[in-house]
Amino acid sequence: MQTINANEIIDHAKLKAIHWRVILLSALIIIFDGYDLVIYGVALPKLMAEWKIDSITAGFLGSVALFGMMFGAIIFGSLSDKLERYGFSRKKLIILCICLFSSFTLLCGYATGPQEFAIFRFLAGLGLGGVMPNVIALMTEYAPKKLRSTLVSLMFSGYAVGGMCSALLGMWLVPQFGWKIMFILGGLPLLLVPMIWMLLPESIDYLVRQKRTEKAIQILKKIDSSISYTEKTQIGLHPVNQSTSKSPVKDLFAENRGMVTLLFWGSVFMALVLVYALGNWLPKLMVEAGYDLSTSLVFLLALNIGGMLGAICGGYFADRFNLAKVLCTLFFSGAIALILLSYNLPTVILYFCIAVAGAASIGGQILLLAFMSQFYSSNIRATGLGMALGVGRLGAILGPILCGWLLSLSLPINYNFIALAIPCIIAVMSVSMIHFRLKKAKLNAKVVEA
Repeated sequence: MQTINANEIIDHAKLKAIHWRVILLSALIIIFDGYDLVIYGVALPKLMAEWKIDSITAGFLGSVALFGMMFGAIIFGSLSDKLERYGFSRKKLIILCICLFSSFTLLCGYATGPQEFAIFRFLAGLGLGGVMPNVIALMTEYAPKKLRSTLVSLMFSGYAVGGMCSALLGMWLVPQFGWKIMFILGGLPLLLVPMIWMLLPESIDYLVRQKRTEKAIQILKKIDSSISYTEKTQIGLHPVNQSTSKSPVKDLFAENRGMVTLLFWGSVFMALVLVYALGNWLPKLMVEAGYDLSTSLVFLLALNIGGMLGAICGGYFADRFNLAKVLCTLFFSGAIALILLSYNLPTVILYFCIAVAGAASIGGQILLLAFMSQFYSSNIRATGLGMALGVGRLGAILGPILCGWLLSLSLPINYNFIALAIPCIIAVMSVSMIHFRLKKAKLNAKVVEA
């Protein structure tokens, strides 16, 4: 009887059309998420003026969606690993989340006051938080092993592309039509749901575990056309992926994974403090520093360009060197760049420092997710990513509130940038500890084998 290992075929595959289909569709979904990251920061100055709200209230209002994203990441991340046994696939959860966040982002554009706006933002956040771990898990399953960090980072660079689209559209549309147009455009993904449903392939691991052999073979032949299949052929997975875990959250702490899991949570927490503090408040911070609103939105564009380049270049170097070391370099560079922003700099250096801050925050977060997606096996991968993003969303909630509080104190503007360098330093320490623990575990494994 012939047995085919689906994971080995994917691990050693060359890039084919199906890989690019998964990358492009996944990137498209992440672009929507990135658009939402920046949309509130773009709308914030006009929104504050129209509804006459202070900076602390605006900070809390910006954090409402992040509460939704926190619950969405935890709920939909763990659900995808649990519901497989009932035939509810990761692909279906992705579509559900897209419908959820698109519908309620659209409704934000018709909100008549802060309370109604907050409710819609929270419900949209559930979908935004839930889609991310499932898209990353699906992309990781299809990525060849030697290109995994590069492809996951390339796909996730859509996060920064979405942010850039939001900033560019904001510079053009907000002065003419007001802030609400940005949220109305956030409903466009609803029109793309049928295309995504038709073209996005199902999870290979899911198909194998559900004994849908013929469908799995059809996809595997698109990855490797040399596969031969008969009625007696069986498809298997790596031993660690053979079954769906009954308690995926508990498994995150089993087999000496507990400390690394906690360190990942801490790292993502710090990265998201930085991502959302800069994403929501950078235009306002730069206005306070003496720049006009249109120029401040250009800084937001530079931040996201840096995030995209940091993710793509970081993923490339991670596949050739060491992912943890690349992450530490990014976060440390971000800390230096943010401290430099507290000084009066020439324009070119100012833009460069903002781009480096984007590479450290947005790019660093993306590489952390790529790191986790390779650390956890497929039966607990979405849960691991979802829990880390859920805990990390507490940092995302804290970031805008912290910036709003600092601005309310009317301190010199340079204090804000120095404060934002602290999460970068803590992230460097956390990732370094992960690196040394994994290195020690590998050495111990070699000793046991010997």
